[in-house]
Formats: sequence, C-alpha cells, structure tokens
Amino acid sequence: VGQGGLLSTPAASCVIRKYRTDGGIVMSASHNPGGPKEDFGVKYNIANGGPAPEAVTEAIFNCTRGISEYRLLDAPDIDLDALGETRLGDMSVAVIDPVADYEELMHGLFDFDAIRALFASGFTMRFDAMHAITGPYAKSILCGTLGAPEDTVVNAVPLPDFGGGHPDPNPVWAKDLMDLMFSDAAPDFGAASDGDGDRNMVLGRHVYVTPSDSLAVLAANAHLASGYKAGLAGIARSMPTSAAADRVAEKLGIGCYETPTGWKFFGNLLDAGKATLCGEESAGTGSNHIREKDGLWAVLLWLNILAVRRETVVDILKANYYSRHDYEGIDATAAAALVDDLRARLGSLPGTQSHGLTVVSADDFAYTDPVDGSRSEKQGIRIGFEGGARAVMRLSGTGTEGATLRVYLERFEPDPAKHDLDPQEALAAIAAAADELAGITARTGRKGPDLMT
Repeated sequence: VGQGGLLSTPAASCVIRKYRTDGGIVMSASHNPGGPKEDFGVKYNIANGGPAPEAVTEAIFNCTRGISEYRLLDAPDIDLDALGETRLGDMSVAVIDPVADYEELMHGLFDFDAIRALFASGFTMRFDAMHAITGPYAKSILCGTLGAPEDTVVNAVPLPDFGGGHPDPNPVWAKDLMDLMFSDAAPDFGAASDGDGDRNMVLGRHVYVTPSDSLAVLAANAHLASGYKAGLAGIARSMPTSAAADRVAEKLGIGCYETPTGWKFFGNLLDAGKATLCGEESAGTGSNHIREKDGLWAVLLWLNILAVRRETVVDILKANYYSRHDYEGIDATAAAALVDDLRARLGSLPGTQSHGLTVVSADDFAYTDPVDGSRSEKQGIRIGFEGGARAVMRLSGTGTEGATLRVYLERFEPDPAKHDLDPQEALAAIAAAADELAGITARTGRKGPDLMT
C-alpha cells in the first residue's frame, strides 16, 4: 500500500509489474467528484498491471455468490503514514513510498538531462494537480528531479474530496488553467491530470491540444525520448479517437489498431508486442511501460519532445479538427431509442445529403481482438462523409444520472491557409449533419450539447 493510502493508478500498475504481484486493488473516484456523498469505485488489476478483463471480473462475481461467511481479525489499525512492514495476523503489510518506483520507471524512459536543461533555459510551465493524486508525483519529478520552480505545480495536495472540485482535466473543469494559458501571462506549457492520475490535459500558449492530437504528436515524436528511440511496434486508438494517429502510423510504416473504448482492449495488443503507444478520446494516453493510461507520463513525453525540438506547442501541432460534444443527463429510454433507431437506418444512410455533406459509409463498430479472437459488438455508430470527415456517436455509462450521448466530430484540413479556423466553426456542418441524421434535437429537446471539448 502507498504511504498515506496514496498511489496513482499508473503507479499501482508499475508496482504490480515490478514486484510481480498477482494483482492489485485500486479504490478511487477516478475523474469524478469525490467525497462521502459523491462517487467512489473499486477495481481490480491483474498481474500484467492492467484492468481485469470481463472473464476475470465475471469469475470473481461468481465466487461471491458462493460465500457463506467471512471472518474478521481484531487488530489495531496500521499506521499508513509510516514506511515499513507490519504483521497483521498471517499477512504482511508493506507501506511503500508511492512515488519512488514510478519515478525510477520514468527516469528510464525519458532524457531527464534534456528536460532539466529546458527548465534551466527559462522554459515555464504550470501543472494543475487538481488536489488529486498526481500532486506528490509532479512535485517530486518536475520540481525536485527536473528543477522546475516550486510554483510550477499548483493544487498539489491530494484531498479526499479533491477540494470540492471535479478532477476531470478538460477545459471546463480545469478552467483556471485554461484561463491562464489563454492570457497574456501564459507560460510556455500547461498540463493537468485527474483524480487517479491516468488522464491528462495538455496546452501550449493560446492552444488546447485535443487528446486525439496529443496521441498523434506523441507517436510521431516518441523516438526523441530514450525509452522509444528504437521506434514503435504500432499504435492503438479507441474508435472515437481521431484518425490522426492512423496517418502517423502509415507514415512510420507501422500497424495501427482501432479498438472499442476501454483501456482493457489495449492490454492484449501491448502484451503481444503489437502496439507501443495507445490513446483514447477521453484524455487517456499511455505506452507499454505499464498497462494503464498514464497522465504524468504523457506530460513528461511532451516535455522531452519540446526539450529536443525546442519549438512551441503551436509549432508542432497540425490542423486535424476534432471535437467531442456531450449531451448529458438525457432520459435513458429516449437516448436508447435514439441510438436503436439510428442503428436500424444505417444501411440506408450512404448517399444521403445533409448540410452540404454526402454520407459515404455508416456502420455500428464491432471489434475482433487480433490476439485472442474475442468479439465486441455495438461499440459505437460511425458515419463517414465524402472527403474523409466523420461523426461518431455512442452512449456513455460513466455518469450517475441519466444517459450521456457523446458525439465525436472530425475532419482533416490539408490546406495550411485554413489551419487557423475555430474548431467548432470548422466542424459546424458535420455537427449539423450528425444532429439531423440522428434526430438529436428532435428526440432529446436539447438545443445543443452541454459540453464541447
């Protein structure tokens, strides 16, 4: 167990793999509001350090149905603030430094000397830990090992309720960081991570880097970091994540895998050596160093790239317009009917005209795992338009009230003269077409999304 009961999800995966344990239990509110009256979850990670697949969780559930009794040990509480080993009946409990093993792993992946020189040159950064788990890690690595000024990391003390905040690193919940990065006082680089440390947000001066673009940039430049200098075996992305990573994989001559949403689908590809970097649309990015997405790892890889290239974030980005529109708290019955009706009409959509766009393909994404052959159906509706633009729609079950309809919009713009368009303006026709084709406004009564990122 981590000192003070603290261990980020990526660090837990690191510890499971380093000490070859049979698995590990993570207790967290993840990227949701925390505290006694808010969200809380328990998950089990298996021996490879990744989330337990359905076969394992189903077996655990079946075991619980046969439990007839349980026994308690009457013993004093363990001091979780004190490093060291304690006996608890026949069990040994080791309280470990929550940062040390993870930092050791990061040191082997990145050129810390180059990043240290970047900060020494006057490079400025703001990291918002959102009163969540990455505060101690960011303080130790960024400010301690890499020499960034102490005020680089803010909201660094983990709090049980995240200080009353919502620790989801996106432009809405990390508004203070967004305001700073789009102000005249903006530092060179900005970043944030979520409640359990596996998600990330990356910004440059006056620019927000979408998770999809971040995956593509990291994949294209990973060879600049010492741990990836030999190149990548492949790239894996969740289906709603933009195809920017596909273009990078094609350029590099490596495989690219499109999976359903959920980090567990990447595990087989990583274990089989088919992919090195993975990413999903909900701000999760990671590699084969562990079997979880890793927020601080992504930030350190960005820093390594900036340290070598000595360019700004804006210089590195190219124009792949991408946005996610969330319709939250929709009546679950109405949301399910919307999706079911659209599924029933998919075969008739190709050739349809909507808002100046022509539908060329429409399907309900299904995935066959190339490693174990398992099949996952109904993973999201994809609508492709002439010219390569697309809209993806799927229902999310991560909320606690009602249903959330997520609509993902994307188009690649090869014309450099059009690279300065506002993303929502560039995607307006695709958004309108998706609304019309699915009947979102008509069926939900919503005049627009609750959240656009």
